[in-house]
Amino acid sequence: MHLASELESFPYPFKEVVYRYSNNSTPLDLSNSVEITPHYKEEIKLRRQLLEHHPERCYQSLPHTLNGQWEILELVMDHLATYYPEKFNLDKNCKKWTFENKILQEKHDFIVGDVTTLPCQPLDFIGRHVQEDIIFMMQRDGDLYLDAGQLCFPANWSLAFDLGMSFREIHKPIPGFKEGGLDGRILQFLLQLEAGYPWWRKNWSLMAGNCLDTSLETFDVWGKGRKEVTKENAGEFVHLRVEVQKLFRLPRSGGILFTIHTHLLSLEKLTLKSEWAEQFYQIIRELPPHIVDYKGLSLFKDAVIDYLKEQLTNRGVS
Repeated sequence: MHLASELESFPYPFKEVVYRYSNNSTPLDLSNSVEITPHYKEEIKLRRQLLEHHPERCYQSLPHTLNGQWEILELVMDHLATYYPEKFNLDKNCKKWTFENKILQEKHDFIVGDVTTLPCQPLDFIGRHVQEDIIFMMQRDGDLYLDAGQLCFPANWSLAFDLGMSFREIHKPIPGFKEGGLDGRILQFLLQLEAGYPWWRKNWSLMAGNCLDTSLETFDVWGKGRKEVTKENAGEFVHLRVEVQKLFRLPRSGGILFTIHTHLLSLEKLTLKSEWAEQFYQIIRELPPHIVDYKGLSLFKDAVIDYLKEQLTNRGVS
């Protein structure tokens, strides 16, 4: 991908010069429900390698989720075939379906509802054809529970650990999330989602390195990079990590499909857009300590600030 196109397509997450936790969800155009980028082949290859070598942490499901998984498979396949007809095809003959991934030159025949006609469970199967991580939240007793998911590119959390947890339990570690009542407001928002009216939002973090797989289980591998950041290497080494998160109410099961597409951009490339560099510099300088700690920036925040300040100074921006 050319640099100009990469910058143009990158989902830069900020609108203000101050950042705080919020429900920044907005309505999603259905044509953008699944995203296929120029990194498709390499990310799918990595996803499948992780699923092969680390299935216990990349895919989890509870037995009662199977009907919802079929619903997710149908929704994602329909969107792929509808909005990317040159790349995907779906033929339906009653319950006998044929799904074709033209990018990978793969074709699969299966019977809807019969898991033995797929090589793996439905959510796991369709997750191997999209760049997004896929999380299935089931609703019961006025709450949402993480009951299934394929998670290959997590931002420092564990699917295996969170499986079966409620929305509030999952988000309990976020400092200030409960105290400000944000957890209750977001939960109510999610419970009121309607089928056919999806929403989306952006989440961000800053990471040392460019590894998509930053699972909690592999922190010893990628976490040590936080101690290696300097002003001199920050531009190439540190990346702004943005998750494009999308929410879909499933009409039959009543559950929620939550997809996460992770994008990375080095600080060196980010600063090529002066307005981004200046805004991000202001945001990082002002971040409250509890957000700095939670996002794992404590060890290299100062080096990033020094790097951004130097870049802005060199360009005559005070």
